[in-house]
Amino acid sequence: MTQIEQVKLTIAMDADAIRKAIRRIAHEIIEQNAELSQLVIAGIPTRGVEVARRVIQHIVQIEGVEPEFGVVDVSMHRDDLATRTRMTTVEETRLPLNLDGRPMVIVDDVLFTGRSCRAAMDAVSSFGRPSRIQYAVLVDRGHRELPIHADYVGKNLPTRVSERIRVRFENLDGTPDSVTIVSPP
Repeated sequence: MTQIEQVKLTIAMDADAIRKAIRRIAHEIIEQNAELSQLVIAGIPTRGVEVARRVIQHIVQIEGVEPEFGVVDVSMHRDDLATRTRMTTVEETRLPLNLDGRPMVIVDDVLFTGRSCRAAMDAVSSFGRPSRIQYAVLVDRGHRELPIHADYVGKNLPTRVSERIRVRFENLDGTPDSVTIVSPP
């Protein structure tokens, strides 16, 4: 009889830590962007969209100004499609009609290799030319393959390449908000 090896799960952030990290990101975005009414904050599906929504909610609470919300689908702009084990679901990119000259923050849940950010910038270029593109992530886990860094980071979480980061939001996943490190056996 073979013994099934169990993966190790380590909670890195609970709901309160996630809320605080997103609020800190919102404060940093406010500090770096004078014209919040011109700002576009766009999330990468799926959980980057949720982080973007929450960042905007905090900005509204803090400043009373609501940046424009958007969604940037990266599915067809990835350069690693042939090596991915499963295809991601294609979602509609929804951005303001006029991006030209407006500052933009692209938001994702986890920064790993940098390929999603690169793909997001490629997708954005099809819609216009923002004055500046910034990048915000809930978790930066390291292991970059491209020279990309986040301007705003909720938590730096060094990991091994073999580990995964799992972000869960109660309204999307039906489980309490959390960031978990999944280690192989």
